[in-house]
Amino acid sequence: MKALITGASSGMGRDMARILAKMNYDLIIVARRQERLEELKKELKNVQVEIIPLDLSDSANCFKLYEQVKNRDIDVLINNAGFGLFGLFNETSLDTELKMIDVNIKAYHILTKLFLNDFIKKDHGYILNVCSLAGFMAGPRLSTYYATKNYITKLTLAINEELHKTKSHVVISALCPGPVSTEFNEVAHGHFSVKEANSYSVAAYALKQLFKGKMLIIPKFSMKLTYFLNRFAPLRLSLAIAYLIQERKTR
Repeated sequence: MKALITGASSGMGRDMARILAKMNYDLIIVARRQERLEELKKELKNVQVEIIPLDLSDSANCFKLYEQVKNRDIDVLINNAGFGLFGLFNETSLDTELKMIDVNIKAYHILTKLFLNDFIKKDHGYILNVCSLAGFMAGPRLSTYYATKNYITKLTLAINEELHKTKSHVVISALCPGPVSTEFNEVAHGHFSVKEANSYSVAAYALKQLFKGKMLIIPKFSMKLTYFLNRFAPLRLSLAIAYLIQERKTR
């Protein structure tokens, strides 16, 4: 068994690598920071670990990655690379936002499509797209990040239904957690105003649900409740609450 994980140098990607290694999955781990990948490889001694340092904000690297590993008989694809950026939309960096779109949307889209076709041909495989509870909301002061997560969440759910209708045995799941203790805040230049979930716990729950074939994975009861209540909240109220939450992050 073999799994490919992007964004594996830290946070949930790194923890998923650790968990899958305990399940005897050989790993292909991908991220920009080679030294972090090397450290993780040294830690995971019981399985074969291949490191591929790549910046997936360059779409050409996404195709390069696929061509490099497409014949490795991969069973699991975990799209985890991504980042956010706090701030008012008129004040945040356009260059950073365009790079975010490249990583959070285009890289996911390319890799999902390429590996999905391979998985469908052999009628086996798992794809976990690390999305966010933000994928069901609009996020003032974190607007581009929320928009990217909306894209990939809705794409994942649509593909899941297509697979369901064709009775495919391929599984694709959207992991939609709330705040998780990772390097997200440091990169995004803000901080969460609510308690963050433990990264390893979220990763373990996500993989357990993925292998059960769960379409939508939302860890923690409080986040499930948030998802449920948001479906019935008036749009203006939902936006006002989101604005207040994001404003607290930047204080």
